[in-house]
Amino acid sequence: MPMHSCTGGKMACPMGTSPSNFNATPKTVMTSNMAAGNIMDFVPGLNIPPFGMCKSPANPAVAAATAAALGALTPMPCMPMTVAPWAPGSPTVLVAGSPALNQTSSLVCIWGGVIKFTAPGQTKEMIP
Repeated sequence: MPMHSCTGGKMACPMGTSPSNFNATPKTVMTSNMAAGNIMDFVPGLNIPPFGMCKSPANPAVAAATAAALGALTPMPCMPMTVAPWAPGSPTVLVAGSPALNQTSSLVCIWGGVIKFTAPGQTKEMIP
């Protein structure tokens, strides 16, 4: 059974150079004493902090810096650009009216990365 994702969950993006910590939008639903996440927690900066430096050539800042470096890939500061909810959410658990996030959820960044949880944040499996 997948574990739910909550504030403090660890995330990684293959286009970023560093991991990041998930920040759920404050809700009354908690898991492991932290705010539980749902699929609508995809706001860059608020829910999804930067992943260090971005190395995606689809990112305009990276493309410009790479062009200025005569084609040598030049990573630039990461600011995730997520425009759609996480998928899939939990098919059976709602958090604040939307499907809950779990460790199998992923999020697409328009710069080409797919953000995934490396640790969901929930410290133990909940028994239904």
